[in-house]
Amino acid sequence: MSHNEVALLRDRALRMLGSGRRSLHEGDYDIAAFMADQAVQLYLKSVIFELTGEVPRVHAVRQLISALKDLLDNPNLFDDFVRENRSLFIRLEETYISSRYMPRRYDREEAEELLDFAEKVIKFVNSVKGKG
Repeated sequence: MSHNEVALLRDRALRMLGSGRRSLHEGDYDIAAFMADQAVQLYLKSVIFELTGEVPRVHAVRQLISALKDLLDNPNLFDDFVRENRSLFIRLEETYISSRYMPRRYDREEAEELLDFAEKVIKFVNSVKGKG
């Protein structure tokens, strides 16, 4: 693992978030919602990769946040954050599944809420990581 590889994954995650914002602006709400999930997945994977030298092979955001919780040794902060945002975590994960297997459409409000939540997750992880 190198710093460059971690930086690449992290940059890609942030570009996905930006792509999601552009898709939202263009009215492509399904893609915007999907990109919110992808941005969070990749960002969490980049932090886990930075800490362990391995990229996790799971896609569920809640599994990734749980793995990160164990690595950063701040269980109360993570548990509180997940509990307060449980429905948003579930909805974020549903975008991954629905993009592949279910005919589901997202509206502007849903997509915007998921993109805002993706940013919130990234900020949360950065704040906790900074305390570690």
